Amino acid sequence: MKPQKAQNSSESTQKGKKSFVIRIDESTYKLLEKWANDEFRSVNGQIEYLLHQSLISSGRKKKE
Repeated sequence: MKPQKAQNSSESTQKGKKSFVIRIDESTYKLLEKWANDEFRSVNGQIEYLLHQSLISSGRKKKE
C-alpha cells in the first residue's frame, strides 16, 4: 500500500504555492493573530500579505 500524501501539500501545489515551517515566538504570534483577525485574514494569509507588500515596497516585485 502506498503512503498517502498530505492533502494540504497537494492542494498548495495545485495553487502554485510552496508550504514550509516557520518558527516565531508566542508573543509575536499572538500579535500577528490579532492583526490578522482585525483584517479578516488567517494568520497564514496575513503573513503572505505582509511578505507580498514588503517585496513590492523594496522594489523586488512589481505591483500586480
